[in-house]
Amino acid sequence: MAATAKIGATVIVIFGAAGDLTWRKLMPAIYNLYLDDWIPEHFAVLGVAHTEITDAGFKKHVHEGIDEFSRTGKAKKADWEVFEKYISYKKGDFSDPATYAAIKKQIDKLEKDWGESVNRVYYMAVPPNFFEDIATKIGESGLCSNKTLSRIVVEKPFGHDIESAKHLNNLLHGLFDESQIYRIDHYLGKETVQNILAFRFANAMFEPIWNRNYIDHVQITVSEQLGIENRGNYYETAGALRDMIQNHLLQLLCLIAMEPPVSFDADEVRNRKVDVLNALRKMTMEQVHNYAVRGQYGDGWIEGKKVKGYRDEPDVSKTSNKETFAAVKFYIDNWRWQDVPFYVRSGKRMNESISVITIQFRPVPHQSFPLETTENWQPNRLVLNIQPHMGIRLRFQAKRPGLKMLLNPVDMLFNYNDSYTTGTPEAYETLLLDIFQGDATLFMRADQVEAAWNILMPIINAWDANTSPNFPNYAAGTHGPEDAQALIAKDGHNWIVMPLEKDKKNNNETTE
Repeated sequence: MAATAKIGATVIVIFGAAGDLTWRKLMPAIYNLYLDDWIPEHFAVLGVAHTEITDAGFKKHVHEGIDEFSRTGKAKKADWEVFEKYISYKKGDFSDPATYAAIKKQIDKLEKDWGESVNRVYYMAVPPNFFEDIATKIGESGLCSNKTLSRIVVEKPFGHDIESAKHLNNLLHGLFDESQIYRIDHYLGKETVQNILAFRFANAMFEPIWNRNYIDHVQITVSEQLGIENRGNYYETAGALRDMIQNHLLQLLCLIAMEPPVSFDADEVRNRKVDVLNALRKMTMEQVHNYAVRGQYGDGWIEGKKVKGYRDEPDVSKTSNKETFAAVKFYIDNWRWQDVPFYVRSGKRMNESISVITIQFRPVPHQSFPLETTENWQPNRLVLNIQPHMGIRLRFQAKRPGLKMLLNPVDMLFNYNDSYTTGTPEAYETLLLDIFQGDATLFMRADQVEAAWNILMPIINAWDANTSPNFPNYAAGTHGPEDAQALIAKDGHNWIVMPLEKDKKNNNETTE
């Protein structure tokens, strides 16, 4: 969560600069920071990749990415002519020490030319199999010798399981201080995700009821209409549990469940998140079927178009056991949340693309109104919409106009688009600015990553050890497998989605 102070002289070295992440996300984000006057006069982007391409060719490629993916639209000629001067490219082998020597030489020259020390950011926008080699070479080459000004950024997935996560943490800690390591989860850069903290801790009316005495249960849904998008090789080793729940959804759960921080110091906020992860109820492999459900999509229809099933996707086994949907019921064993279920789910090829958190409150302790007045009664709910529409929705009961006492659910609605006319920054803009400024609040710490893996390992081990006999078990374009409905229905609940834009006039909701 970036402060208002402008950053000092900075060099960002992007390993994997010719890749999709750099093209679609990183360079458009840096360009937008430039447009918003966050980039200092002394600033440089050095792209490094195996691809044979000239400086001019790389700049042309970056320009095309900005024109296509920047939230501000196509780059204006005058803006681009200034911005492109910050950019350079270097072909290099990630395993060759000469690559890092050349990077060091270029940064040293910039420091001499600028007459000041610079922030050095090393961003690994590469597949996970390159993390260790690049991090080791950066450490050995002395590129991060100034611990105050040097940072290394690691994209997810951070490990494949608890052992690989510990191994990577140990390797990084042997080369860098924890304060230099920025484990990035782009979900935490989303404006609405950050607003959860403001909503909870800047408003006195909610904190007194934010506990087991008033909240019945919490639901977190992150669903996608998209399939695996030609990522079969990756998804066959990951699956929905590793790809989404281990990081994105557990991070959202922590923001909802954490205790109020004493301050917004990075470690204070992260301490409170780790407390939540450490309090999550442990399960054994034998208990997994009571708490977790998996699914895999078959063929079906998405918005009138026929789509193929997961096993027919490129680079996917015809007998694949990998889940494309996962739902888990968590309990947090502490004073605030004891016995309040947290239901989380995420899936590919679902009926809609939406990220939403639903907090359902307990019913009133005594119903004073006659039964006929409350036939439309619904529980009080607070809904935090993260995407595609950003906003907050509070549902409560009100008297319907007329001479009779009839109750009806109504909504109070806060919509970002209606309340703010300024453009909302993309997640990577927020996170990159925080990295430049040295603010680690929105980034995962080593113990946080390992605690998340520890929670999920029984599920991962159970699913890896046992083939699901009924895959595929949900059609593309549906709500997911029937077992996911049973997981929540046996507790007397159903999955609820209250979109921000849909059905505003009659306050309808989607229940499954």
